[in-house]
Amino acid sequence: MDLNNKPSVMKKCAQTLAVLIFWLALWALLAYLVDKQYVLPRPRVVAERALVLLCSAHFWLSTAASLLRILAGFALGSLSGIALAVLVTQCRPAALLLTPAIKTVRAAPVVSFIILALVWLDSAQLPLFISSLMVLPLIWANTVSGIENTAPELLEMARIFHVRRLTVWRQIYWPSVKPYLLAAATTALGLAWKSGITAEVIAAPRLAMGSEMQNAKVALEPADTFVWTIAVIALSLLLEALLKRLLQRGRV
Repeated sequence: MDLNNKPSVMKKCAQTLAVLIFWLALWALLAYLVDKQYVLPRPRVVAERALVLLCSAHFWLSTAASLLRILAGFALGSLSGIALAVLVTQCRPAALLLTPAIKTVRAAPVVSFIILALVWLDSAQLPLFISSLMVLPLIWANTVSGIENTAPELLEMARIFHVRRLTVWRQIYWPSVKPYLLAAATTALGLAWKSGITAEVIAAPRLAMGSEMQNAKVALEPADTFVWTIAVIALSLLLEALLKRLLQRGRV
């Protein structure tokens, strides 16, 4: 670690710790004033329950299952968005047919698609489908923007010199699209995570973080609900930070 940066890192850690202590103190105060564990459990109760859940295999199996479903949905939605963006920018009829549908998906509430998809899909498949569906319009829009903003003089030069189409895509279009695509990646991942967990809460597959949140609510176990909610938030922040780190290092 650079010694010159060490004070700033320590200061940032101290600020983060102070903010965390503030919110924990506020939580403890509100729980004390409410004094009803089934409404707002105290931090100590939630911490004790968290230790119990963290030591159980079911917790890690449910977490792993949710991660696999939602990351698969993110990957599927990203690839589909890129493919459709290429299609609509190269084929006018495809643009006329697909653009309104994709914009409708982007504008409609996620719950509407979850309810409709419940009729067609198994509960275990629903989170993957919903997360991919929510990611697709965002990746599509940014990829289209990147393609449309590709330098026309480079494309004209490639046409004049009869550069192969695959080379044009790799050497001209991709450098233009890449910044737009990477800018959307973090937002798309967060959207996939939130929509996927929402789908799990409603569809309740056998192993899923969302299912456990719903089960805790039905069983009137607010401490469990808090633990699973904190786990969902923590994983969302961790995935976002990991993706940003990978993007900064140029590995994606």
